[in-house]
Amino acid sequence: MDSLKQMAKEYSVLENVDRSSFQRSARLLQSIWRVEHEYEMGQVSNKNGPRPIGSRLPMPWAQEKLKNYLTENIRNVVRSEVLDPVKSKGKLYGKPRIFNDLLSSQPLCFNLFGELSQDLQLATSIMQNLTAGKVETVTRIEFEWSPGQGDPIYTGDRSAFDVYVEFLTPANTKGFFGIEVKYHENLIGKASTTTDRHYQISGQMDCFDEAFLKDLE
Repeated sequence: MDSLKQMAKEYSVLENVDRSSFQRSARLLQSIWRVEHEYEMGQVSNKNGPRPIGSRLPMPWAQEKLKNYLTENIRNVVRSEVLDPVKSKGKLYGKPRIFNDLLSSQPLCFNLFGELSQDLQLATSIMQNLTAGKVETVTRIEFEWSPGQGDPIYTGDRSAFDVYVEFLTPANTKGFFGIEVKYHENLIGKASTTTDRHYQISGQMDCFDEAFLKDLE
């Protein structure tokens, strides 16, 4: 057994579903982080019943304490965005994964952007730096949101961005970044259905090589 597998076994994260060294390393690092913070292990269920796994936190403790999130500011954002039934209505937050799975990309969204959503001045500074001045002012940050869900003018479906960053440009026009976050996902599951509207939008944007449109299928 190589050293990475040996460490994964020691930290209770030697999982056959990890198909790359990156996935195994990510799972291992999250378990190490959990141990260093002295958090108990959570469980995963399969055909043989539940068993402990190092890359999860125990429920319902994980939801009550929100220890999957790095700061109290971020936890407050999660309470507002995810636990508030009014604010979270219609949003596709995966529960309980968003609370107990240390490898879920949704908690990663909040850990990356939660503080920024509460400090738009800091968000503006960061986005200005990342975009070489194309952003003048960040005006808001939303989670699991898009500006036209279900509107046939756009895609006509209920898809949403993991993180939506709205801003003003130096010319005082509006703009936004739609951000999709992935972490440990292997992307081997069935993709969403492609509709005629997706093909129409791809052609209208005039920035894709039409020879590759079939790759959307």
